[in-house]
Amino acid sequence: MSDPYPSSTRPPRSGLERFLGGSPLGVIMRLLVLSLVVGFAMSVFGIEPQDVIDGTINLVHDAMRDGLGVFRNLGAYVLTGAVLVLPIWLLLRLTRKH
Repeated sequence: MSDPYPSSTRPPRSGLERFLGGSPLGVIMRLLVLSLVVGFAMSVFGIEPQDVIDGTINLVHDAMRDGLGVFRNLGAYVLTGAVLVLPIWLLLRLTRKH
Protein backbone atom coordinates (compact mmCIF):
# COMPACT_ATOMS: atom_id res chain seq x y z
CA MET A 1 0.00 0.00 0.00
CA SER A 2 1.35 3.48 -0.85
CA ASP A 3 2.03 6.12 1.75
CA PRO A 4 -0.91 8.62 1.81
CA TYR A 5 1.45 11.36 2.99
CA PRO A 6 4.60 11.09 0.88
CA SER A 7 7.59 12.90 2.29
CA SER A 8 8.62 15.94 0.31
CA THR A 9 12.15 16.59 -0.80
CA ARG A 10 12.19 19.94 1.02
CA PRO A 11 12.75 20.02 4.75
CA PRO A 12 9.75 21.28 6.72
CA ARG A 13 9.57 25.03 7.14
CA SER A 14 10.44 26.52 10.51
CA GLY A 15 7.84 28.29 12.63
CA LEU A 16 9.34 31.65 11.67
CA GLU A 17 9.13 30.85 7.95
CA ARG A 18 5.52 29.72 8.33
CA PHE A 19 4.68 32.91 10.24
CA LEU A 20 6.39 35.21 7.73
CA GLY A 21 5.23 33.29 4.66
CA GLY A 22 8.71 32.54 3.37
CA SER A 23 12.36 32.93 4.22
CA PRO A 24 13.05 35.94 6.45
CA LEU A 25 15.50 37.50 3.98
CA GLY A 26 13.09 37.07 1.08
CA VAL A 27 10.23 38.58 3.06
CA ILE A 28 12.39 41.54 4.12
CA MET A 29 13.43 42.16 0.51
CA ARG A 30 9.81 42.01 -0.72
CA LEU A 31 8.69 44.38 2.03
CA LEU A 32 11.49 46.82 1.19
CA VAL A 33 10.55 46.86 -2.49
CA LEU A 34 6.85 47.18 -1.65
CA SER A 35 7.60 50.04 0.75
CA LEU A 36 9.65 51.77 -1.93
CA VAL A 37 6.84 51.52 -4.50
CA VAL A 38 4.12 52.61 -2.07
CA GLY A 39 6.30 55.46 -0.76
CA PHE A 40 6.98 56.63 -4.30
CA ALA A 41 3.28 56.45 -5.20
CA MET A 42 2.33 58.36 -2.09
CA SER A 43 4.90 61.08 -2.81
CA VAL A 44 3.69 61.40 -6.42
CA PHE A 45 0.17 62.04 -5.14
CA GLY A 46 1.41 64.37 -2.39
CA ILE A 47 0.32 62.09 0.43
CA GLU A 48 2.45 62.25 3.55
CA PRO A 49 2.50 59.42 6.11
CA GLN A 50 1.15 61.83 8.71
CA ASP A 51 -1.81 62.56 6.41
CA VAL A 52 -2.67 58.85 6.31
CA ILE A 53 -2.41 58.58 10.10
CA ASP A 54 -4.47 61.73 10.63
CA GLY A 55 -7.07 60.52 8.13
CA THR A 56 -7.34 57.19 9.92
CA ILE A 57 -7.75 58.91 13.28
CA ASN A 58 -10.40 61.20 11.83
CA LEU A 59 -12.20 58.22 10.28
CA VAL A 60 -12.33 56.42 13.62
CA HIS A 61 -13.38 59.62 15.38
CA ASP A 62 -16.18 60.21 12.88
CA ALA A 63 -17.31 56.60 13.15
CA MET A 64 -17.46 56.84 16.91
CA ARG A 65 -19.17 60.25 16.90
CA ASP A 66 -21.91 59.17 14.57
CA GLY A 67 -22.18 55.90 12.76
CA LEU A 68 -22.97 57.58 9.47
CA GLY A 69 -19.91 59.84 9.63
CA VAL A 70 -17.92 57.15 7.87
CA PHE A 71 -20.10 57.35 4.78
CA ARG A 72 -19.92 61.14 4.46
CA ASN A 73 -16.61 61.06 2.62
CA LEU A 74 -16.80 57.51 1.29
CA GLY A 75 -15.54 58.42 -2.19
CA ALA A 76 -12.49 60.20 -0.80
CA TYR A 77 -11.71 57.23 1.45
CA VAL A 78 -11.98 54.83 -1.48
CA LEU A 79 -9.62 56.93 -3.61
CA THR A 80 -7.14 57.38 -0.79
CA GLY A 81 -7.15 53.65 -0.09
CA ALA A 82 -6.76 52.86 -3.77
CA VAL A 83 -3.57 54.91 -3.83
CA LEU A 84 -2.06 52.36 -1.46
CA VAL A 85 -3.90 49.20 -2.45
CA LEU A 86 -3.55 49.28 -6.22
CA PRO A 87 0.26 49.61 -6.32
CA ILE A 88 0.57 46.85 -3.73
CA TRP A 89 -1.77 44.61 -5.72
CA LEU A 90 0.05 45.36 -8.97
CA LEU A 91 3.42 44.67 -7.40
CA LEU A 92 2.19 41.37 -5.97
CA ARG A 93 0.78 40.37 -9.36
CA LEU A 94 4.01 41.30 -11.17
CA THR A 95 6.25 39.50 -8.69
CA ARG A 96 4.08 36.39 -8.40
CA LYS A 97 5.82 33.26 -9.59
CA HIS A 98 3.81 31.06 -11.95
